[in-house]
Amino acid sequence: MSALLTGRVHRFGDEVNTDVILPGRYLALRKPEELGKHCLEGLDPDFIHRVRPGDILAVGRNFGCGSSREHAVIALKAAGVAGIVAVSAARIFFRNAVNLGLPVLLCAEAAASLREGEEASIDLDAMAIAQGGRDWTAAPLGAEVRAILAAGGLVPRVRQALGAAA
Repeated sequence: MSALLTGRVHRFGDEVNTDVILPGRYLALRKPEELGKHCLEGLDPDFIHRVRPGDILAVGRNFGCGSSREHAVIALKAAGVAGIVAVSAARIFFRNAVNLGLPVLLCAEAAASLREGEEASIDLDAMAIAQGGRDWTAAPLGAEVRAILAAGGLVPRVRQALGAAA
């Protein structure tokens, strides 16, 4: 995963539940691209038509609350979301995102200030978020979380570690 992400911002509010990110009726779908087609459709039916690879979500409190299923993260990634800037994220969603290589940066000021539809960037090395001459610093992530994200997820990170041990 690149340490620098750049994309347009899409805004969502507080308490966005995993069942809203990907409605339960689509859980039988197995291909990520099929899951991605239904990402956030109950909250914003046009989202899937606006989102482009590399885009960034700016979200409120407790993003990803609800079920512990990984499908919500898979759908977000398949739709093109490259990173999330949040006031806060549900613990299980946050860990699923890390495990699947989707960075979630916690920075209340940036999450509230990022402007919808405008380009923003996330520098994972510096934990910095920028848009239109404004800069914010996200809460730091632990070294292993950063290594997992850099590898593209937990499975690639484990393969990396095992390869280094061989």
